[in-house]
Amino acid sequence: MDWASLAGIVLALAGILLGHRLEGGHFGALVQPAAFCIVFIGTVGAVMLQSGMTSFIQGIRLARWVFQPPRHDQAALMQQMQFWGRKARREGLLTLETLLKEARDPFTAKGLRLAVDGVDVATLRSIMDVEINTYERRQRQAARIWDAAGGYSPTIGILGAVLGLIHVMERLSDPGTLGPGIAVAFVATIYGVGFANLLFLPIGSKLKTLISDEVARMEMLADAFCPIAEGANANVLEEQLTAYR
Repeated sequence: MDWASLAGIVLALAGILLGHRLEGGHFGALVQPAAFCIVFIGTVGAVMLQSGMTSFIQGIRLARWVFQPPRHDQAALMQQMQFWGRKARREGLLTLETLLKEARDPFTAKGLRLAVDGVDVATLRSIMDVEINTYERRQRQAARIWDAAGGYSPTIGILGAVLGLIHVMERLSDPGTLGPGIAVAFVATIYGVGFANLLFLPIGSKLKTLISDEVARMEMLADAFCPIAEGANANVLEEQLTAYR
């Protein structure tokens, strides 16, 4: 669990609600189902139109990384790769076949399998690069839905406020309802700006950072598989991995 993300959301919401209360407002005034429907459903629809269903669903799934990001022990991974290199150099590449079952992710398993199959280094690196580029493109395209939501949400919030003001104008004959009606109308703007700046945009930025970390890990693995496949000295592999520390 990434407690910083949870604490950030709680602090942001608490600060806004506390400030609203200190100014004499009450929490019930911010609870407007109609405004929520306009902003939230309208934003979801706009994002789906822009991104397509596949990227939209993957972007929603990626949101769990905000609170449970992928965890990798980089030092342990480097030691493991150096062990692969020493084992392959001493006993031959075919001995790495026994390690395939221990591979934690498909990318690692594919790199080991290519090395065991005796694929030449240039081809191996080319295949790994295609895997990395495809992964990065798909993940970034999915994460982009949160940036899109952060862009559409405030505008749709303004649209909700205008719709609320239209209803207020229709009741000009009753002056007593104008003040509360206008206040309710502007809640849609609060929802739009609040969702964008407290949730959508921060989630999008964090996901892009986490995706970059995953890509860096895959690049490190790809750089290790090449010297392993050509039987390079373990010291060469260690020097190559030093840049990732």
